[in-house]
This record gives sequence, C-alpha cells and structure tokens, in this order.
Amino acid sequence: MTEGTAARRGRGRRPAAEVRASVLAAAGRILLTDGLRAVTFDRVAADAGSSKMTLYKWWPSPGALAAEAYFAQVNLALDFAHTDDLRADLRAQLGSFVRWLTDEGAGKPVSELIGAAQMDPGVAHAWTESYLLPRRELARVRLRAAQRDGELREDADLDVIIDQLWGACYHRLLVVRVPLDDSLVERLVDQALYGAAPREA
Repeated sequence: MTEGTAARRGRGRRPAAEVRASVLAAAGRILLTDGLRAVTFDRVAADAGSSKMTLYKWWPSPGALAAEAYFAQVNLALDFAHTDDLRADLRAQLGSFVRWLTDEGAGKPVSELIGAAQMDPGVAHAWTESYLLPRRELARVRLRAAQRDGELREDADLDVIIDQLWGACYHRLLVVRVPLDDSLVERLVDQALYGAAPREA
C-alpha cells in the first residue's frame, strides 16, 4: 500500500461518487499507458485506493470498466466546439480525435476495446452505452444546430454524415491500417459536407 493510498483511506469512508471517479481515472490512466490487458481489478483497486469488491459490484468485468473509463478520459480530451462555422467546428473536433488516436496514444487501446467488444457482451454494452452513443449524440446536436442555421439541408442524413467522418477514421485504424494524420481531416470534412459531385459555379 502506498503512502498516498493510506492517506486516502485514512479519511474514512468516501462518497460513492468520489470512489467511482477515482476508479475510472485510475483505469483510464492504466488503459492509455499499458493497454487493455493491464486493466485488472487488482491493479485498478490498488491505484485508486478502493476495495476490489467495490469494482466487482459496479462492473461485470475489467473490460467493461476499461470501456467506461475510456469515455471518462476521452470526454475531457474531445470537446465539441459550437461556433457559427460548422466546417471549422467539424475540422477542430475531428482533428482532436485523430490526434487523440495518434499523438496521445489512444489508437492501440481503442483497437483493443473494439476487439474485446466483439467477444465480451459486458465490454460491448459499456462501449456502446458509455462511449459510442453519447459521442454520436454530441455530433448530432451540433449537426442539428447547423440544420436550423441553414448550414445543412433540412433533409440531410445526420447519421450518415457522422459515419462518413468518424467511421472513416475507425476504418483506417482497424481495417486498412493506414496512417491517420491532420491532412485527412480537411478532406473528410469537405467530402461529407460537399460530396463528390461538381460544385455549382
């Protein structure tokens, strides 16, 4: 037991919300630093100064904990700006996402989590409910605002736009395994907003 852990436990019983936040923070740090296999209940409990039984009570598996912890980490890093320029906002957010996967080293743990979700229902549920659906809704909110402001057609399919932008990044990361870089972002945004047809003069 570390001195920091002893000090935390010495304060007495912590509120559940505080314990949960410290567990998610610890699991997120371990995930991004050492990968999915390193996220064990033993290691996370020790790092967070929590009881291992608490983790068993709240999460069905370490993978499910890792998926929820990933959202807690990415939520801090991938804010979605809302200015009066949709193209600039999409480029900023998608650029942050690409840098998160590359420069910040999240590409490997993301690949591991998505792979684990194919076999582990607990991971799949946590990934979908804690990360995928909330992140898609943030994008929908911004795109709906763009529709109201006349930056997108009223009949634009917002889910298809989301798939074109973020889905292309996941496809390159997981399937074709080609590098992601900032030069891709502008091309993806312009393709999603303007399509492949010739522009009118």
